[in-house]
Amino acid sequence: MTEGMTLSAHQPAYLPWLGYFDKIARADVFVFLDTVQFEKNSFINRNRIKTAQGAQWLTIPVKLKGHTSSTLRETLVDDSQPWREKHLKAVEMNYRKAPRFAECFPKWQALLAMPESNLAELCWRQLQFWLDEFSISTRLVRSSELAIDSRKSDLVLDLCRQFQASHYLSGALGRDYLVEADFQDAGIAIEYQHYPHPVYPQLWGDFLPYMGILDWWMNCAASPVAGRKA
Repeated sequence: MTEGMTLSAHQPAYLPWLGYFDKIARADVFVFLDTVQFEKNSFINRNRIKTAQGAQWLTIPVKLKGHTSSTLRETLVDDSQPWREKHLKAVEMNYRKAPRFAECFPKWQALLAMPESNLAELCWRQLQFWLDEFSISTRLVRSSELAIDSRKSDLVLDLCRQFQASHYLSGALGRDYLVEADFQDAGIAIEYQHYPHPVYPQLWGDFLPYMGILDWWMNCAASPVAGRKA
């Protein structure tokens, strides 16, 4: 990474994949985009674990009424469904033979036991847990705390201006919507994330990449982003 202040941003995510943490660790400021809309079938409220039958989704059910006109700050978890118990059971069943299960599972139980009905707030609190677990010290800011109401490329550009960032670290999909000329005019360099996914020991046969963070956490003692801050 070149010199200067680097900003990255992403919407909330449940049990994010390794690249999410790489994006945070390589930035000076990470903006938690809790003012964007909920997207159905996205990674906001679900992610995958590895089982003997392959990947399995763990999904937080949400109340979808009005979600097309509301933000993640207004999206509610549907606690009428026993999703917490289901997720605990699935993790216990599929990771009880993992090297770090005895150490990690009680923490996971405590994390899921925290009562929270707001999806963004739940993801925020869990993200703080993961960053502490992996000793990632990047400054976190919630977009809901900022007086910025622009969207898409303009939102990212305004965030960079707000924090006087000289660089923006974007996910690969940023190529589809970022107006690069606007950033160039503002003197802000865009870097598109390239994350070489590590191959690490897993249970259940051949390696499966792109699992949620639980898979790494249960199997590996090291931080998934060691040495990635530049």
